[in-house]
Amino acid sequence: MTAQTPFIALDRSGVEALSERFAEPRWMREFRLRAYAAAEALPMPTTAEEEWRRTDLSSLNLRAFHLDPAVPSGPSARPDLPPGVIFASLAQAVRDHPDLVREHFMQHCVRPEESKFRALHGAFWTGGVFLYVPERVDVTVPLSGAVWIQSAGVAVFPHTLIVAEPGSKVTLLDDFGSMAGSWEAFVDPVVELVVRDGATVRYVSRQDWLAAVTEIGIVRGRVGRDAQLHTLLADFGGRITRRNVESLLEGPGGSSEMLGVLFGHNSQHFDLHTLQEHRAPHTHSDLLYKNAVKDRSRSVFSGMIRVHQGAQKTNAFQANRNLILSAGAKADSIPNLEIMANDLRCTHGSATSRLNEEHLFYLMSRGLRRVDAVRMVVEGFFAELFDRVPLPGVRMALQQDIDRKMVQ
Repeated sequence: MTAQTPFIALDRSGVEALSERFAEPRWMREFRLRAYAAAEALPMPTTAEEEWRRTDLSSLNLRAFHLDPAVPSGPSARPDLPPGVIFASLAQAVRDHPDLVREHFMQHCVRPEESKFRALHGAFWTGGVFLYVPERVDVTVPLSGAVWIQSAGVAVFPHTLIVAEPGSKVTLLDDFGSMAGSWEAFVDPVVELVVRDGATVRYVSRQDWLAAVTEIGIVRGRVGRDAQLHTLLADFGGRITRRNVESLLEGPGGSSEMLGVLFGHNSQHFDLHTLQEHRAPHTHSDLLYKNAVKDRSRSVFSGMIRVHQGAQKTNAFQANRNLILSAGAKADSIPNLEIMANDLRCTHGSATSRLNEEHLFYLMSRGLRRVDAVRMVVEGFFAELFDRVPLPGVRMALQQDIDRKMVQ
C-alpha cells in the first residue's frame, strides 16, 4: 500500500490489504476472508423483517465508504496495571498474544455468521481494545478506550474484547466521537464481554457522533456462575443508531445490570434492542433505559426477557421510560417476555409522557424561566438512572451531555 492510496475499499482486495498492512498471522487473514464470504452471502436487512421494521437502511450504500486504518482507536491511556493484565489495542494483541486472542475473538460470544453486519465486522475490524484480567486480579483504576472519526466517507469497525477470568474485577470506559460536520460515516462496532465465574465487569459506552453517522452495533456479554456484569450505554449523536445490547446469564447466581440513557434532537433516529437471557437458575437481571427526544427525533426501545426451561428462581426486571419534549418527536417502546420456567419473578413495563405544562407553570411561578424549568424536569427525569452510576466522572460527563443537548 502506497502513500498515494491511504484508503482501503470494502471488498475482498480490501480485506487482504488490511491484513497485510497489520502484518497479521495467517489465521486472522483466513478468519477475515471467511467473514467476508459470509457478508457477501448474507442479505441486507429490510423493513419487512420485524427486527428492522422501524429502521430503514435502504439509503445506506456501503460501497460509498472506505477504511482508514489511521483512525485513532484503542486505549486512550495506559496506567500501571497489576501483573498479568493485558490492555492493548486489538491489533497489538493479535501480534503479541495471538493464542489468547484467537481463543476468544468472535468465537463464543459474537459470531460473523449471525448477520451481514457481524460478518462485515469480522472481515474489516480495525482498532478497538483487548483487555484480559487474570484470575482473582482486581483492577482498581477504571480503564478507557476511544474511537475518533476525523474525516469524511470512512467506515469504522472497532472491536472491544474483555476477558475477565474467575474472581477478577475490572471497569472499562469506551468513548466514541467524531468531528462536527455534515459529511457521512459508517460505524459497525462489536463489544464482547466474557465474564467468568465470580468475576465482575463494568462496561460503559458513551457515543457522541457529531456528523451524519450511521451506527449498527452490538454489545453482548456472557456471564458465568456468581458473576456480575454492569453495562451503561449512553447515546447522543449520529443520524441513525441501531444497537443490540445483550446479557446471556449462563451460570447459576449470575447477575446483569443494564442501564441506558439516550437524548435525541433534530431528526436523529435511535433503535435499541435489549436481551436479558436467563439460561441458568438463580440468575438476576435489572434493566433501566431512559430516553428523551425533541424536535423530530425518534427513539425505539425493544426489550426481551427470555427465561429458558430449567432457569428456575429467576429474577428479571425491565423498565423503559420515555420523555417527549417536542410535538414532532416520537418514542416507541416494545417490552417482551418469553417464559419457559414456572418458578420465577419477572416484571416489565414502559411509560411515555410529554412535558406537563402544569409542572412547568408551577416552576415558572417560582421565578424560573421556561427554559430553566424544562431543564429541571429533564434533570429530574434522568436522576434515577444517574444515581445508579458509581463513577462520579461518568455521572458528570453524562450531565454535561444532557445540558448540551438541551440547547442544541
